[in-house]
Amino acid sequence: MKVGLIMGSDSDFPVMKKAIAIFKEFGVEYEVLLASAHRTPAAVREFVSTAEERGISAFVVGAGMAAHLPGVVASYTTLPVIGVPLESGSLQGMDALLAIVQMPSGIPVATVAINGAKNGALLAVQIGAASDAGLAKKYKAYRENMAKEVMEKNQKLQETVKSL
Repeated sequence: MKVGLIMGSDSDFPVMKKAIAIFKEFGVEYEVLLASAHRTPAAVREFVSTAEERGISAFVVGAGMAAHLPGVVASYTTLPVIGVPLESGSLQGMDALLAIVQMPSGIPVATVAINGAKNGALLAVQIGAASDAGLAKKYKAYRENMAKEVMEKNQKLQETVKSL
């Protein structure tokens, strides 16, 4: 699997690098583009419209404020697009969340939480795991490990509660 990771500003990178960490953890290839839906639309169009030729099968797109970038990406492809609303501006990411969630009928963009780049990457992994048994096995182990960690924390909590 290969994912296209797009962000509209270099200030988005501290959040979006969490997606890269997930891709590395799962051995998922990725390409990164910093481009603006408004200031560099030709660069966005070129990257997205040629993505399938380069083996990309999904996009994770971070955007703040009016958050047009995920919708613009979706307009150039039939591949899955996952929007990551980024916290910025006076509305602290709520504007981006609402903009991404409200894509017009027929041009879907999956949306994760504000600053949810990690979950955006995990959703891309899940999409890839639907047709890649090896990736599915890694994702299942990841989920089992999360459950194990929670139960270990519960055990420690139970011991603490008993000692009160």
